[in-house]
Amino acid sequence: MHEGHRERLKKRFVEQGLDGFEDHQVLELLLFFSIPRKDTNEIAHRLISTFGSISNVFEAHPKELQKIDGVGENSAILISLISQISRRYLADKNRKTFQLRNVEVAAEYIKSLFVGRKNEVFYVICLDTQLNVIYSVPLFEGTVKEAVVYPRKVVECVIRYNASSVILAHNHPGGSVRPSMDDIKTTQKIVNALSTIGVAVNDHFIVAKDEYYSFAQNGMLPQPQI
Repeated sequence: MHEGHRERLKKRFVEQGLDGFEDHQVLELLLFFSIPRKDTNEIAHRLISTFGSISNVFEAHPKELQKIDGVGENSAILISLISQISRRYLADKNRKTFQLRNVEVAAEYIKSLFVGRKNEVFYVICLDTQLNVIYSVPLFEGTVKEAVVYPRKVVECVIRYNASSVILAHNHPGGSVRPSMDDIKTTQKIVNALSTIGVAVNDHFIVAKDEYYSFAQNGMLPQPQI
């Protein structure tokens, strides 16, 4: 019975994609590949019931996922991979196709870098002379509340990737997008450090959930380039 159901669900995905699937069916299908002989429907329902939504399931830590009856180590790792693969996919896709020529385009690109991240992460986005992304480097990672940023490391990163200018970005996982005094001071230190090698900071974005704050858009950086 389970085998016939699995084959029907797989066939439906191949023919139609995920658009018509309920959230629990998406999880059910995913779990086929780590749980070969159990009914994954009940496990999928338990996951969504426990974490509240499919996005919360994908963003949960593997150790938290393993607390759910029926979810072993392999399943927990497989589920946790989804948000991180999505982040890698979006960053690579955008890096190849996006020129960060304005705040709106840059914001969409930058928000994709923080998909599924629970801790604060500080990115340096290295740009060429045409504002194409050369590389996006997650240079510092901290706790839920903060990541310590060293301007010297930012300078080393810029030199390594031969960037003409940069955009800085970090997230506030559980808070407001408004910059703290530390955010403002750190930004100024990086601006000063990069000015010694002739590299401009075009913007600094703070991301919280689906919102963002642009330093350039709010007049907090000199001569914004995007």
